[in-house]
Amino acid sequence: VQLQASGGGLVQPGGSLRLSCVASGRILSINNMGWYRQAPGRQRELVAGITSGYSTNYADSAKGRFTISRDNAKNTVYLQMDSLKPEDTAVYYCNADITVVSGSGRLRSDYWGQGTLVTVSS
Repeated sequence: VQLQASGGGLVQPGGSLRLSCVASGRILSINNMGWYRQAPGRQRELVAGITSGYSTNYADSAKGRFTISRDNAKNTVYLQMDSLKPEDTAVYYCNADITVVSGSGRLRSDYWGQGTLVTVSS
């Protein structure tokens, strides 16, 4: 299984970006999906999560500005980021809890994307 994240870049304060993350491989089902971020010198932190039933949760710093969504038909999770601030600058990682085909059975594991850099600066 691979998670491929995209959509990062340089944006001015107040601007918007939309991150995407596509899962590929011998996937049977995708459970929880989420976005994390890690700024220089800081620990990785949860930004937003979404369940298979489309329930969402957000870090306080993301509430009201970021929106997480998913398209199960495309095995994709999105993060719409609006009103971006310089403190949102970080590498953003997608994460997914995925059940895959494994031999004659199935295996449920946690997977990470490679990260996409978001820089908010004037």
